[in-house]
Amino acid sequence: IISVHRQNNSLVYCSLSSLIRPTDFSTHSSAVENIAVILEVHFIVECSSFLNWTMLLPITFAIMMMAATAAETSESDSYFLTDEFIDSINRAQSSWTAGRNFHQKTDVTYIKKLMGVLPGYKNYMPPIQQHDLEGLQIPESFDAREQWPDCPTIREIRDQGSCGSCWAFGAVEAMSDRICIHSTGKIHFRVSADDLVSCCWTCGMGCNGGYPGAAWHYWVRKGLVSGGSYGSHIGCRPYEIPPCEHHVNGTRPSCTGDDNKTPKCHKQCENGYDVPYAKDKHFGSKAYSISSNPEQIQAEILKNGPVEGAFSVYADFVNYRSGVYVHTQGNFLGGHAIRILGWGVENDTPYWIVANSWNTDWGDNGTFKILRGKDHVGIESGVVAGIPKDS
Repeated sequence: IISVHRQNNSLVYCSLSSLIRPTDFSTHSSAVENIAVILEVHFIVECSSFLNWTMLLPITFAIMMMAATAAETSESDSYFLTDEFIDSINRAQSSWTAGRNFHQKTDVTYIKKLMGVLPGYKNYMPPIQQHDLEGLQIPESFDAREQWPDCPTIREIRDQGSCGSCWAFGAVEAMSDRICIHSTGKIHFRVSADDLVSCCWTCGMGCNGGYPGAAWHYWVRKGLVSGGSYGSHIGCRPYEIPPCEHHVNGTRPSCTGDDNKTPKCHKQCENGYDVPYAKDKHFGSKAYSISSNPEQIQAEILKNGPVEGAFSVYADFVNYRSGVYVHTQGNFLGGHAIRILGWGVENDTPYWIVANSWNTDWGDNGTFKILRGKDHVGIESGVVAGIPKDS
């Protein structure tokens, strides 16, 4: 059901409400037999004064996919959290090592919701920017953490919590890095994931997924305030969603797939922060995509810092611990956004260095390596970036 609401002379808001019954998806009917559930999804997007209805199509599809995912969740879905599956990965290849990141009883619905890049995200990518590679010396290995030691955000690993906000985290992390890099280490500004997730209505559906490219457009058009991790009281709008124990046993509360409510868009800073919301905004001067040519991505990182990327996540990836990840086995779980920090070679295998947003107790202290140069699982075909304003 689509309704239109005129806000003023220049903006129109399209309210999309969808009533979806799990039984509408015949391929998943066996998993939801005898379940009488109606999933109601409300979503508001910011439109221009003329409605771009094509924008609603991938959103509608995404809602349908969410309903299908919720409908098909069953005990058998947790196969990839078993010791047997982890052992089978390690027996099948030697490029990387699988291990336990998630407790075997972790809510599988929660894990799937971590993958928050919506279908059709490439339709929202900014124009491609090409680098002149002639004469550019690309080193065999490069690590942004070592190249710019005066920029501490490059080394930080954030936690998106029970929210499909990876699309926002990959963006604000790279934006924060670039603000510091382009100020030659003088400006340390942690861009708020909370501000982006809750206020960018054109970016997607908040904690239910979004579009990385749209996040960079929003930075240019609207700007973003500062904000650190949950409970940090750093910046204007720190992240509101607490970390949860989505890995091995620990002190944090357990994660569930139900905790995915998008924070409200509060256009004011938290108490105790003495800069007004509007004055705390930091803007990008331009947003762009990078072609899937690995050398173009390397040139971009060398010149401007870490970038945001997206790739297809399969069940084996959630068990990554070390080495160079190459998809081995397991079903597709969803699209995921991350931050690419650099590259290298291990045992003659070229790789990207990537920062995840699942806390430091996942993978290799929150990071992973993935095969470079083959657009493996799409890692090189969804790279977006931008330049800070007044840099």
